[in-house]
Amino acid sequence: MKLVKLSLAAILAMGIAYAHDEASTDGNVNHGSVAEVINDGDDSNGEIFGQARSFYVDRTYSYATKPDNNRNSWAIGGYIGYKTPVMSGFSAAAAVYGTYGFDIHDQSLEDDFRDGLGVTRYDPSLQGYNGDNYAFIGQAYLNYKTDNTNLKAGRMRLDTPLAGADDARMLPNLFEAALVSNTDIENTTLIAGHVFRETVGTFANVYMPHDRTKAGSMLALHSGYGLGAELGLSGDFVNMGTIALGDETQTGLDNSTAGVTAIAAIYSGIEGLKLQAWDYIGWDILNALYLQADYNFKVNEDVNMFVAGQYINESDIGSYLERLTGAGISSNYGAAKIGVKYAGLTAYAAYSISGDASGPANLGTITPWGGMPAFTQGMVTRHQFFADTDAWKVAATYNFKDMGLNLKATVYYTSFDVGADNAYSPGNSWTATEPGFDFIYTPESVKGLQLRFRGNFPDDFSSSGTGWDEYRLIANYNF
Repeated sequence: MKLVKLSLAAILAMGIAYAHDEASTDGNVNHGSVAEVINDGDDSNGEIFGQARSFYVDRTYSYATKPDNNRNSWAIGGYIGYKTPVMSGFSAAAAVYGTYGFDIHDQSLEDDFRDGLGVTRYDPSLQGYNGDNYAFIGQAYLNYKTDNTNLKAGRMRLDTPLAGADDARMLPNLFEAALVSNTDIENTTLIAGHVFRETVGTFANVYMPHDRTKAGSMLALHSGYGLGAELGLSGDFVNMGTIALGDETQTGLDNSTAGVTAIAAIYSGIEGLKLQAWDYIGWDILNALYLQADYNFKVNEDVNMFVAGQYINESDIGSYLERLTGAGISSNYGAAKIGVKYAGLTAYAAYSISGDASGPANLGTITPWGGMPAFTQGMVTRHQFFADTDAWKVAATYNFKDMGLNLKATVYYTSFDVGADNAYSPGNSWTATEPGFDFIYTPESVKGLQLRFRGNFPDDFSSSGTGWDEYRLIANYNF
């Protein structure tokens, strides 16, 4: 449901969302799990919850064939919601999400978007379709808990490996779904769910043509957003198949499906070890299997180490991908990570490989519904899922808490050896790199406030030599 635009600024001023990062930099994988999302049935009183967010982003492009260009945007937003008390195991929650972008240039947001890609003045990643400021009901669900079983249905946030919020800018992806989890088996969580529709977050704008008659790019399909993601901007909940592959106007095909069914098992019965297995059945499109293992162990009283592995296999279900691209999908992706923790320092190295993909489309690993669990992704660059691509990443975080300062400082470097079989720029091979930093400060004097300064500096993001310098200033107030 859309709300009256005139009331948007007042809604946002009240405080408005819990945020996951694009990539973990402290040695942990923070995509969460459905079990964490649906486990709401406790005995607490009703509560108001939310987050207010201010986001400023500034990016200066460098091109091999045309002049540099700078674009920047500033917006406020977030969400505010209410969760009812638990009564006989039942509870419910609803939350309003919104974003409001400021006209900080001599041209308005809407006019700049209409010029083309929104790259001349404004960064498009903080607003809705064509620069819209908007608000909508993003969560509205009923929850029931009995013994070790939890049921949840309605509009909600998900954070799972291959379908998730990807809360990288102002507003996250949100879903209409029904989920059930059970913990009867000791140290094991079993999960089953079905997702019907999705509204995509504002980050999708960086991959879209800003024209709902045109499909998104292959870059989007590898980076967490489907060919029809633009249809799900501005709070519109759209069929999962349409989000993935576009609609009849965009592709000439009706790609709507029955949705996505997910089943999972998570085991943590061995000290230091966590195992996960997820299977996503994207009806008429694909089956995606995700496996992950994490192991943490103590070397001595001062040093901890951790190792992790992940694997993704995708294969055809039905004919929708083949009829659209001329080929189905048969892809594999694997990655490993090793790291160490000593005092306030955490450091790790990761390596991934994506095999050759069958068929002329060379789809590699696709993630149309916001899932982005890769160990080797950058803050922005997500080329690790391209076919025929090897990637590596090193990162280090220092926590200054022992020095009396609530500051975490992270630096990282990623490299992507892209093979000629990739679908983003077929026939071209090149090496893309991305260094960056992420500073997070949590002042003790203001409970719930988080201040964040981030930067990323990709080089040769595309085969034509595109790169940029990007800085972000973010303030989150959680309540």
